[in-house]
Amino acid sequence: MSPIQKVKLDILSDPICPWCYIGKTHLDKALAEAEDHPFVIEWHPFQLNPDMPAEGMDRRDYLEQKFGGKENAVKVYAQIAEHAEAAGLTLDLAGIARTPNTMKAHRLIHWAGLEEKQTAVVDALFKAYFEDGKDIGAVDVLLDIAAEAGLDRAMVERLLSGDADAELIQGRDAHSREMGVSSVPTFIVANQHAVPGAQKPELWKQVIADIQAQLADQPPVTDEEPNA
Repeated sequence: MSPIQKVKLDILSDPICPWCYIGKTHLDKALAEAEDHPFVIEWHPFQLNPDMPAEGMDRRDYLEQKFGGKENAVKVYAQIAEHAEAAGLTLDLAGIARTPNTMKAHRLIHWAGLEEKQTAVVDALFKAYFEDGKDIGAVDVLLDIAAEAGLDRAMVERLLSGDADAELIQGRDAHSREMGVSSVPTFIVANQHAVPGAQKPELWKQVIADIQAQLADQPPVTDEEPNA
């Protein structure tokens, strides 16, 4: 039997982006229903607020500054809550006290990728922030998430105590912006096709079906040596 051919799905995201959480939830539903889906997923950093102070800021102040006042912030987040509920998520938006700087969270996602635990860490970051009201800029919170995902807590603590790879994360973020990415989530299929926004499961099901049909038309992959 020929091995299942795989296709790269790169996801640019920020763990404090509600649309990223909603978009991931829609994708997860499509993947769960797809038999032998072709995707190999990798998460990439994109900070919504690259100039956020390292200690973060009060959530209410942040939202009112970002959306031009309390009234607009309430309207925007009412829409977000509606879409989240439709996706099956229960967000505690009122429980979020601070908007963090997400550099440390992105560094954790990067390290998790080296151990093939990225998605578990991304899931945990979304849940911690949007459902449990935790400050995912805080080192102790990130250490708990790392340990629960199976990463070495002591190693992550040592890494977080410095900033040796912060420049790498900033460079990857800057590269995405230079390539034209201006919002998240952005999904890039097979290094070619950008799919922006929190797309519904139906779109992903169609994308998966199209890819599977294309792969089925290709010659099977084999490790056998060609005849001399």
